[in-house]
Amino acid sequence: MLPKTLVRVVLTAAIALAAAAPSLAMPSGAMRIIGKANPPIGHYEFCQTYASECQPLGRDAGPAKLTEDKWKTLLDVNYTVNTSITPMTDQEIYGVEERWAYPRTVGDCEDFVLLKRKMLMAKGFDASALLITVVLQPSGEGHAVLTVRTDRGDYILDNMRNKVMIWTDTEYTYLKRQDSSDPSRWVKLQDGRAVAVGSVSQ
Repeated sequence: MLPKTLVRVVLTAAIALAAAAPSLAMPSGAMRIIGKANPPIGHYEFCQTYASECQPLGRDAGPAKLTEDKWKTLLDVNYTVNTSITPMTDQEIYGVEERWAYPRTVGDCEDFVLLKRKMLMAKGFDASALLITVVLQPSGEGHAVLTVRTDRGDYILDNMRNKVMIWTDTEYTYLKRQDSSDPSRWVKLQDGRAVAVGSVSQ
């Protein structure tokens, strides 16, 4: 999970959770973007190291068409990464509070996300549909998940569960995610105020 010491939360509204079931037969709404946001420090530093992975895409290809095959791919990638990587904090792995990196055997939540995103791109998903997302857990701790934009709604791949769920069915408050046309930029989401979850000022 993202370091709790970097999380400062000011919430002025209750979390609104939709009742849509995570089913392929029921289209669900996408997250609403309400402005620009600062990138997490870890992602900013990741882009300094892996600049080629953070270049502007030049266009937003739009939500992925969620076919049965793509749905199975989402389930497979989420399960494979969750069961092959052992969760550990960056402090335990690297001796630092925050570092984003591709995991080999162990990793923090954002490392799971990076690997899932990379694997899904290799399987044909467009980068503009795979967005690293910062959320707030009910405990008040920051956390990172992967949002997959589809024509059926925005689905969440999470290292804390093997089930792939529509975002409105999760218990999280959604704060910000990558811009769909530029992986190095971030946008603020409707489901909560922008907070300093290890963010850099612009």
